[in-house]
Amino acid sequence: MLRFIVQAVVTAIGLWLSAQVVPGVDFTNTGSLIAAAVILGLVNAVVRPIMVVLTFPLTLVTFGLFLLVVNAAMIGLTAMVLGGFAVDGLWAGIGAAIVTGIVSWIAGSIIPDDRRAER
Repeated sequence: MLRFIVQAVVTAIGLWLSAQVVPGVDFTNTGSLIAAAVILGLVNAVVRPIMVVLTFPLTLVTFGLFLLVVNAAMIGLTAMVLGGFAVDGLWAGIGAAIVTGIVSWIAGSIIPDDRRAER
């Protein structure tokens, strides 16, 4: 549970930064930002694995670049579900996916992961 909370906070930071840097990504308030981070975490846990499997041929042909579209779709799905979060189009979604991914990557290199120690 603690790991999910930490991941939600990191995702919230990534989404906030996306709203600051990427045109077309907007939040109405802090509550919407936190809700978007939690919902995006759930969408990434449930829907994204299915999408990754279904789009594997495209991902293979594009050498993995199609995963940006999958991640943008997950952010777009989150925006559709949540009223206070808006993503205006595919390019804004891809920009948000890139920024959020970079923030998650940086946080992952700073914050120790207990699962890695067990292996």
